[in-house]
Amino acid sequence: MASHTSTRQLRRILVAGAITAGAVILPAAPAMAAPITIPGVGTFEIPEIPGMPPLPTVPGLPGAPAPIAPQVTPAAKAVQAAESKVGSPYVYGASGPDSFDCSGLVQWAYKQAGVSLPRTSYDQASAGVPVSQSDLQPGDVVSFYDGSHSGIYAGGGNVIHASTSGVPVKVAPVSSMPFDGARRY
Repeated sequence: MASHTSTRQLRRILVAGAITAGAVILPAAPAMAAPITIPGVGTFEIPEIPGMPPLPTVPGLPGAPAPIAPQVTPAAKAVQAAESKVGSPYVYGASGPDSFDCSGLVQWAYKQAGVSLPRTSYDQASAGVPVSQSDLQPGDVVSFYDGSHSGIYAGGGNVIHASTSGVPVKVAPVSSMPFDGARRY
């Protein structure tokens, strides 16, 4: 038993010595980097190890696919259009491009996105697909005050709307007005 233990200890010492000697003996050559491309992931610089053969190249591998541009939905375009009019004056009956009433802003913003919406807030509140307040998404048309006022949900609990005479188009919390319903176009 004692000889088995001493043999094991001797092996450990020899292995440790070989590793140490190998570290000292190996030349400190500068590491050269060989690029490797993984399709769909990217190109990486892999350092060459002295004494190891270079990495093989694989001919005919396609490059990484081109990134796919995100699709901008009509709803997102309508939100962007409405955001561009924040600060524009409120004028009763106006539907842009320089001044707006509430439903005029909603109709104009969606027109910029290529979508035709009804003109009045009451008609906007009855068209489209009904959406619950808990399922609001940016671009949904939100109705307030029993359908007499409308705006565009901008996300983050906010709506873009033309509120009233003397107040320009603004962003306000949905909770700042009595919610009546929402529609998705």
